[in-house]
Amino acid sequence: MTLPPPLPARAFGRLPRRRVGLLGGSFNPAHAGHRHISELALKLLGLDEIWWLVSPQNPLKPRTGMAPLADRLAAAVRHSRHPRLRAGALEAALGTSYTADTLAALRRRLPRTRFVWIMGADNLTQIARWENWPTIFRTMPVAVFARPTYSLGALASKAARRFAKARRTGCGGLRLARLKPPAWMFFHARLHGASATAIRVARRRRQLQRKRH
Repeated sequence: MTLPPPLPARAFGRLPRRRVGLLGGSFNPAHAGHRHISELALKLLGLDEIWWLVSPQNPLKPRTGMAPLADRLAAAVRHSRHPRLRAGALEAALGTSYTADTLAALRRRLPRTRFVWIMGADNLTQIARWENWPTIFRTMPVAVFARPTYSLGALASKAARRFAKARRTGCGGLRLARLKPPAWMFFHARLHGASATAIRVARRRRQLQRKRH
């Protein structure tokens, strides 16, 4: 399968000053939860666009069970059919392996764009395992969205404690893209139960059932 373009060509051209959310991950597979958090972020953060950054290979996840990048990217493109959502393998285009390096590269290439890193509460609980993770908070504002069963642990996590003074409460999310990092917000928005892990498990069960019959 041929890879779709990493992102629209203008992503590396001269862009007007815009607010762009970045949602990264393996997208193994992309699902309704990714679309849900993206639509929330567009509304609550006042963003012009959100880019889904489909990772070639998450360094913290095993290769076993990871679908090929082309398949994951094609599924992400299908699920991101929205006038203000874009899906692409930007890390593959940039040649970066770690989120901190990817975000730094984007800031250098697009200095006029106001970026916001978007993630679920599950990632906040384990972001301290990521390579050079404090740089993420110092590179651009961060928006964290609640996820089922993870919220309390996320707010007590190492990253939340480390950047406790940078957490912004009592002010609207529309300001976040304009704030100087480190600055992050936690959004107790309506939760979505979709899970890539659950989807993969269900797929394997269906495959086993078909083999038995």
